[in-house]
Amino acid sequence: MKAALRWLLAAFYFVAGVIHIARPAPFLTIMPGWVPAPHAVVLLTGVAEILGAIGLVQWFSPPLRRAAGWGLALYALCVWPANINHFILDMAKPSGGLGLAYHVPRMFAQPAVIWLALWVGGCLPLRKRAA
Repeated sequence: MKAALRWLLAAFYFVAGVIHIARPAPFLTIMPGWVPAPHAVVLLTGVAEILGAIGLVQWFSPPLRRAAGWGLALYALCVWPANINHFILDMAKPSGGLGLAYHVPRMFAQPAVIWLALWVGGCLPLRKRAA
C-alpha cells in the first residue's frame, strides 16, 4: 500500500511539475502579490515537483527518497499561501468561482499531502523506536 501511494504521489507531482513548466499562466493568477519574480517561482516549483517525484520513486537510495519526501512536504507547505490566495480570489468572483466544494477540501487536503510525502518518503516516524 505504501509503495502504491508513493508512486501515486510521485505521478501527481510529476504531472503537476510538467504543467507548471508548460502552462504557467494559471499559476501566475493565484500567486500572492508579495512573491518576488512570480514567473520564475512558478517555473522553479515545476522543476522542484519533477525532481521530488523522481527522488520519491527511486528505490536504490533510501536517503534520496527521504530527502525527496522532506522536500515535497516543505514544498506543499510553501505553496499553501498560493492555495489560500486562490481560495480568496476565486470566492470573490461574482460567480463564486469553483465554489466551496472545491476549495474547502483542498484546504483540508494540504496537511494530508504534507503527511503523505513524509510517510511515503520514509521520513516518519521522526524518532527511532527502541530495539
